[in-house]
Amino acid sequence: MTASQSKKPPVIGIVAVPESSGAVLYGLFEVLSSFGAAWAEVMGEPQNPVEFDVRIVAPSRDPFTCVGGVPITPHASLDEIDYADVVIVTDLAINPDASHDHKWPQVKSWLKRIYRAGGTVCSVCSGSVLLAGSGLLDDKPATTHWAYVAHFKRFYPRVKLEAGRVLVPVDEEKRIVTCGGMAAWEDLVLYLIASYYGEGMAVNAAKLYLFGDRSEGQLLFAAMSKPKRHEDAVIANSQQWLAEHYDAPNPVMGMVQQSGLAERTFKRRFKAATGYTPIDYVQTLRVEEAKHLLEATDAAIDLIAHQTGYEDPTSFRRLFKRLTGVTPGRYRQRFQSLRGGRSC
Repeated sequence: MTASQSKKPPVIGIVAVPESSGAVLYGLFEVLSSFGAAWAEVMGEPQNPVEFDVRIVAPSRDPFTCVGGVPITPHASLDEIDYADVVIVTDLAINPDASHDHKWPQVKSWLKRIYRAGGTVCSVCSGSVLLAGSGLLDDKPATTHWAYVAHFKRFYPRVKLEAGRVLVPVDEEKRIVTCGGMAAWEDLVLYLIASYYGEGMAVNAAKLYLFGDRSEGQLLFAAMSKPKRHEDAVIANSQQWLAEHYDAPNPVMGMVQQSGLAERTFKRRFKAATGYTPIDYVQTLRVEEAKHLLEATDAAIDLIAHQTGYEDPTSFRRLFKRLTGVTPGRYRQRFQSLRGGRSC
């Protein structure tokens, strides 16, 4: 899957039925609809390439309420959508001990039609029961919430259940994707962003929304936003010089020399223009580059320290942990897991 093949944003249909979870449905809708604009705004970028055309789809356009009385006003009925790049069935509030084969016949037919037309079909948590009932999971690997494992064994024995996994794409085409528990919708969002816009964008989404294990705090998710605009041309030139020489020895003094200002004057003007002291700006910029290298490469941490301007790897590790809350090795472990297909 790639959005670069088409100028139009990929169409994502989120299926809504009375048994749907409103929390997951609207979580998927908001993040997939707004991530690109939200990231651009937070980072001070003019635009972000991530864009999806997200629609809530139901058997009818008529408003209704789903689990917990959450109101749903569909954007379109199933009959109005002939094709979607991706369709998602959210988790469903259904009895794991009962058969549900008689439910949602219109939705099941629609899912099969979308799949035959080349679309990707996804489920979150117990939404896999609906997919299984459509026959799309027959003889295919899939996952579901742990509470529905016995349900699958009893009612859908043809499904090759891999209940220990969080996210299961099927085959090389990966046009069927099932996810485990309710919170696995976050994994699905990252998977879809990576599939259409690249793994780097998925890492950005994980950082923006703090997706994943948050037990180590939120510093490791933080990213250096684009420096604020200012009118000090001398300081702007120094920032440009630093962007190309951040690994130089004593880059603060290098910026001072480039500016032609007295050191005290330079430091005062730099702080006024950027909001950072020069040394804090250098350290933050270096750590951001190190984070990128940890995410994108398998280079040794000592080498990354050297490439970002630190001759002493111990000092680099100490600074990195102070600014991110974790060691470089732990950071790599966390964010490289978002690359390589997220086969959880």
